[in-house]
Amino acid sequence: MTGKDAAIREEDLQAYVDGRASGDRLVEIEAYLAQHPEERERVALERRQRAALRGQLENKAAEPIPPRLWIANIQAARRRRWGWRLGAAAAALLLFAGGIGTGWMAANRMEMASGQPTPSTTAVAENASLAYRTFVVEVAHPVEVDAQHQAHLLQWLSRRLGKPLIAPDLTSFGYRLMGGRLLPSGSGAAAQLMYDDPTGKRLTVYVRAAEGSETAFRFQHEGETSTFAWIDRGFGFAVTGALQREELLPIAEAVYHGLSGDSPAVKKD
Repeated sequence: MTGKDAAIREEDLQAYVDGRASGDRLVEIEAYLAQHPEERERVALERRQRAALRGQLENKAAEPIPPRLWIANIQAARRRRWGWRLGAAAAALLLFAGGIGTGWMAANRMEMASGQPTPSTTAVAENASLAYRTFVVEVAHPVEVDAQHQAHLLQWLSRRLGKPLIAPDLTSFGYRLMGGRLLPSGSGAAAQLMYDDPTGKRLTVYVRAAEGSETAFRFQHEGETSTFAWIDRGFGFAVTGALQREELLPIAEAVYHGLSGDSPAVKKD
């Protein structure tokens, strides 16, 4: 385009096709098309195509807007989705916080009562399991003092623990006392009594100082090793062996009663 024609651009022609041109600009576009037959034919074709397309869509445009596209319904759906997400997040947070709170309360119930840190049954079970795995595999020195010197062993361990220690009699389960050893336990000491059966299978009884009273058993299983632990009258106790839960439980119950001195499952020398 040159001269005055340069003032008419493609944007102006498209506005003319769409019916958006008006006033003086409409007059200028029509004058331009009158002087340019090729452009006039192209614009006319585009206007016919536009009119045909509009005719095909008129019926569709006349249909009512479906409810799912109403603005109010779209907004309500968005609120419901956000509400569900917030609810789910709140529920997850509540479960998380509840789990932490429950675990903390269970692990620290004795601490709040005594006002000082105390080991939980979890710590007792873990230490007992570790001591079991360390010494149960020993062939030459599974114990420090053997069962032939049981009286000396129990006096020695009782003095170091600050508690009279007895050796539960587990012969009804097929286990005999092999002996025991002294173990470190934080700033104090712990004792381990080891038993075996005729096949050579071993289990241990573990004792350490622990403030508070939590007589409910805690079960822990790791690999082939199972442990029942509890806290009673200022001491933590654990029974550990390569046994299934149902096999170890009656032994743990016998040890519990034996160490309490209220059962025949006690052997004093």
